[in-house]
Amino acid sequence: MSSSPIAQALQNIAEEKGLDYQIVLTTLESALAAAYRKDYGEKDQNIVIEYDPETGGMKVFDVKEVVEDQELPEEDPENPPEPQYDENGEEIKRFNPKNEIMITAAKEEKSDAAIGDIIKRELEVHEDFGRMAAQTAKQVITQKLREAERNAIYEEFVGNEGTVMMGSIGRRESRHILIDIGKATAIMPSDEQVPGENYRPGSRMKFYVASVNMTTKGPEIVLSRAHAELVREVFTNEIPEIASEVVQIKGIAREAGNRSKVAVHCEDESIDPIGSCIGQRGTRIQTIITELGGEKVDLIQWSEDPKEYIIAALAPAAVIDVEFNEEEKSAKVVVAADQFSLAIGRGGQNVRLAAKLTGWNISVVDESGASAGERKVETPTEETPAEDVVEEIKEEDKAEEATEEKEEASSEEEKVEEEAQGVSEESEEEKTEEAPEEAEEESSSAKAADDKKEEESK
Repeated sequence: MSSSPIAQALQNIAEEKGLDYQIVLTTLESALAAAYRKDYGEKDQNIVIEYDPETGGMKVFDVKEVVEDQELPEEDPENPPEPQYDENGEEIKRFNPKNEIMITAAKEEKSDAAIGDIIKRELEVHEDFGRMAAQTAKQVITQKLREAERNAIYEEFVGNEGTVMMGSIGRRESRHILIDIGKATAIMPSDEQVPGENYRPGSRMKFYVASVNMTTKGPEIVLSRAHAELVREVFTNEIPEIASEVVQIKGIAREAGNRSKVAVHCEDESIDPIGSCIGQRGTRIQTIITELGGEKVDLIQWSEDPKEYIIAALAPAAVIDVEFNEEEKSAKVVVAADQFSLAIGRGGQNVRLAAKLTGWNISVVDESGASAGERKVETPTEETPAEDVVEEIKEEDKAEEATEEKEEASSEEEKVEEEAQGVSEESEEEKTEEAPEEAEEESSSAKAADDKKEEESK
C-alpha cells in the first residue's frame, strides 16, 4: 500500500471503521462527484471522478449510456408529455440527455460505439474546485462512511441470526437494555429479558441473536435471554455429543427464568442421551444451569410413541394411564390422588410445559375423584391461564378442608355433649344418694327437738 499522506489517511479511516480500503476510496470519489455536480453540473447528471490517492490528482467525467435514436417531441415546460406505454402495459422509457446519448451522436465520438456502451467525456477540473468542494465533500464523505460502516455491520451480523454471542450489559434506555457486542451496540427489549435476572452494567453474558434488521438509523440487532433457542445453543456449546449430532434435541419448552423441559434422543441405543447431557457428577448440566441464570432444566427421553412421550414429559409425576383424542389432538392423563398436584406443577407449569413440548393439549384427571365428577386441570391457554386453573383447584381444596373441619367440629361438639350428659347423670346420682342421708339427719334433728320439749314440760 502506498505511503502517500492521502493514501495513508484513507487507510487509517478504513482500519478505524473496519472497512475495506476500496470502499473508503469509492466513498471519497462519490463525495467529490456530488460536490462537482452541485457547483458545475446539472441535477441528475452522471458525474464520475477518478481520484488518485498517490498523487492527489483527479479526473472528472460526464458519463452517458448509448441508446437507440429517438424522435424527440418538442418540449413544453407548461405541458410536459404524458407517459407512453408498450403493448405489455409497461411505461416506455423516455430519452434522458443528462445520462444518455443516442447511437448516432455516440458514433461521432467513438466510431465503434454500440447500444449499451458507456461514453465518458472528460470535463475540466476547475482551479477553485478543491476549495469550493472541500466542505461539501467532507459532509458527503462523513455521511457515506457512516452508511458504509452501517452496511458493513449489517452484513457481518445478519449471518449471525439464530446463534449465540457474548456481550456486555450496558445502560438501560426506557424498557430496553443496550448490549455492547464489539463493533456494534445491540438492544434487548423487555420481552426478551428473563424475569428476575440481574443485568448488572459491565457484566458479560451469552445472548441469542433474535433478529438483525436494517432501519433508517442503521442496523438494529435484537438480542434475547428469554428465547427457547438460547437453551439449544447453550446445550450445543457445552455438550460435544449434541454438537456432533450424536445426541439430538427433539424439542424445547421454556418458561424463561423458571424452568425448561428439553427432549433428547439418540439413535445409538448404547448411548444414554440424558446421561450425556448430565455429565459426570452433573458437571455438564450444572454448567448449563449456570449459563441460564439458575433456571431449572428437566431432561426428557423423547419417544415416537405419544403415550410414552407424554408420560416422560409429566415427570416426576407417576402416570396411571393416557387416553387420546386424535381429532382434537388432546390427551387425558389419569394420575393417583397424591400425584395430581405434582402432575400439574406449581401454577400449572408442569402440565403447561409438557403440553408445549409434546404438542398435545393435556388434561390431568384425579383418579380417586373420577366417580364423583372428574377433578381435572386442562392445559392452560390465553383464555384460561394457569393461575385461574390453579385458583380453582385451591378453592376446591379449601372447600374440602372446610368440610373436613366442619365434620371434625361437629364430632367434637357431639363428644362434648356426651361428656356433659355423663357429668349430669353422675350429679343426679350423687343427689339421689345424698337425699336419704339429708332426710335421716332432718328426722334425727326433729326427734331431738321433741325430746327436749318433753323434758321442759316435766
